[in-house]
Amino acid sequence: MDTPEPLIKPHTKDLGGGFVVRRLLPAASRQAVGPFIFFDHFGPLAVAPGDNHDVRPHPHIGLATVTYLFDGAMMHRDSTGAVQRIEPGAVNWMTAGRGIVHSERTPDDLRGRAHTSHGLQLWAALPAADEAVEPSFAHTPAAAIPELEVGGATVRVLIGSAFGAESPVAVRSPTLYLDLLLNAGDALPLPPAAERAVYVVDGAVTLDGVPLAPATMTVLVPGDEPLLAAEGAARVVLIGGEPLGRRVLWWNFVASERERLAEAAAAWAQGPGVAGDAAARFPQVPGESEFIPAPPFRAA
Repeated sequence: MDTPEPLIKPHTKDLGGGFVVRRLLPAASRQAVGPFIFFDHFGPLAVAPGDNHDVRPHPHIGLATVTYLFDGAMMHRDSTGAVQRIEPGAVNWMTAGRGIVHSERTPDDLRGRAHTSHGLQLWAALPAADEAVEPSFAHTPAAAIPELEVGGATVRVLIGSAFGAESPVAVRSPTLYLDLLLNAGDALPLPPAAERAVYVVDGAVTLDGVPLAPATMTVLVPGDEPLLAAEGAARVVLIGGEPLGRRVLWWNFVASERERLAEAAAAWAQGPGVAGDAAARFPQVPGESEFIPAPPFRAA
């Protein structure tokens, strides 16, 4: 294995109510890996009865959110009318396109009892030609995700194709996302992609014999197929795909041009539109009356 790029270490961000995430992308050293421009790891978090980790309605443009849970559940609602309980093992792909609003709340049956919340939320930038597509939501249940054994490890092909298996999740550019479960002695080569990075969710693993620390991301050298091996029970994800070029970001918005961010910021400053108003840039989420106000506009 050639020398990989320096590790990307997480910084913590409090989303409110004690809900703290580890954020890996975007990083000072690297904005994206393939199309993935945002990478949050939350939990394992012990949620007590009465804790409120709901995320009120908020907008997105120019990206797709990718939610994947290891434990717990979320109730997703968005301005397309989609209502979906998100559970471990399923892949939930929400295309914001020209503009979408969604909420992520604790399901009613979990609100009054202790449980664990643990998972990943990524954003995939959209190709420039698709930034203004109609918003949509697609749920792929856990049972539909290909799962196979490679080198003793369990490989779930969440997005893209690897080891002869192909995910049914539809994407707009070449994308790779694998969930890898290993036990001591398991080892497998990491499949190729234009850009790739490995993130250690937990456990002790090595890459061509070099130890990787938990909660860190290692960007791989293009063309290499290094051997990932486990020293004990471990979970690792591999992300990657074709890069889409530099993007500008502000708050929950991603765009190839700064003007798109300014227009979206001005639209959200007026709040979500009335339910059923097809002309609204950001329609209201059916059944919701709250929303998160935007911070002062300043595009990065």
